[in-house]
Amino acid sequence: MAGIGQFFYRTFFWSYERGSWQYDVAVILILVFVFSPKGWFHDQPQVGLPVNSTQVELVSKSGEVEVYRIDSRVLAPPEQTPALQNELHNALQKAGAGLQDGRFSIGKIEALRDAGGNVIAYQVEIKH
Repeated sequence: MAGIGQFFYRTFFWSYERGSWQYDVAVILILVFVFSPKGWFHDQPQVGLPVNSTQVELVSKSGEVEVYRIDSRVLAPPEQTPALQNELHNALQKAGAGLQDGRFSIGKIEALRDAGGNVIAYQVEIKH
């Protein structure tokens, strides 16, 4: 038991001499970790807040046209309208409400603003 404990102690406190096989193995493990592909860790950056049912709500429905209100905090600040349409499409698809298949198109986008002029939500008209 003392041999295993001593091994972990020396490894943790990096007390092996340079050129020893233990030192070389520790350096190789560090290099593998540093240069490993990002896909190994399944880490994806999260943009905006997680989408839930309170952030995407159905406002009205008539025939094939539905109007949703989407909280602006679920979107990254858009630079262009196509990027905004893509992010709104993804947010609606993730929110559920029968839109998971992604077979809908975005018609009209209207920004809803607070008293200070800041965008607080988007009212989005979709067509099936």
